[in-house]
Amino acid sequence: MQGNKTERRGGWIGAAAALALMIFAVTGVVRWIAGDGPGMARAMLKYAPPASAGLPESEYPGVAEMLTGYLTGGRPAFQYTWQTESGATVQAFHDYEAAHMADCRALIMLDTGVCVACLGIAAALTGGYAMFSRKRGRAAWIPFLRGGLGAFWGLTGVLAAGVLWACIDFDSLFLLFHRLAFRNDLWLLNPRTDLLIRLMPESLFVDLGVRGAGIAAAALAATGIGMHAGLRFATQHCR
Repeated sequence: MQGNKTERRGGWIGAAAALALMIFAVTGVVRWIAGDGPGMARAMLKYAPPASAGLPESEYPGVAEMLTGYLTGGRPAFQYTWQTESGATVQAFHDYEAAHMADCRALIMLDTGVCVACLGIAAALTGGYAMFSRKRGRAAWIPFLRGGLGAFWGLTGVLAAGVLWACIDFDSLFLLFHRLAFRNDLWLLNPRTDLLIRLMPESLFVDLGVRGAGIAAAALAATGIGMHAGLRFATQHCR
């Protein structure tokens, strides 16, 4: 009876550690993309060229660095100015665009906090389990890794469903995200008057999503393979 209780506890701890590690990987990818100024500039030039955005090509790197720096906490204000050939100073964004980006910044800051917290949780659970189970040797890791793999496949299924939804109907997923994430309608911008939506059309977000999904999938695959290999090793050496 005591052995079964210990194994169940190990399974729950392993599941919690695996979930925390996987959430760390996903939120870490979001944080990396949000802070990638050069990558953002390339995406803007590809999906919002100067002819459609109304921004000189020479200003794209500066706008992208300002935007990503603001989202990740490196810049205090969301605004960009440049000078025309005639010497006139142009302010890029309206106040309501800046207000929307303040909401986006709050989401990225939350993402960053979750990312750091989940890494700490995964490390603490794994380290604590290793410390308190060291007398049982390799056998202690069998329920831990089995629980971790169960959580891995569960969360992978949820994420796969989200990816499938995005492939079938990205518009509805994009709309649902905005309705859930924001408590105002500042994200409903007008391409005729607002540079922000011209620089960041839906096609840009699709590109960033595909890139992020690929990186996250690689990280999650490595996690799953590592847990499977560890379980196989522990099982073979405890027979």
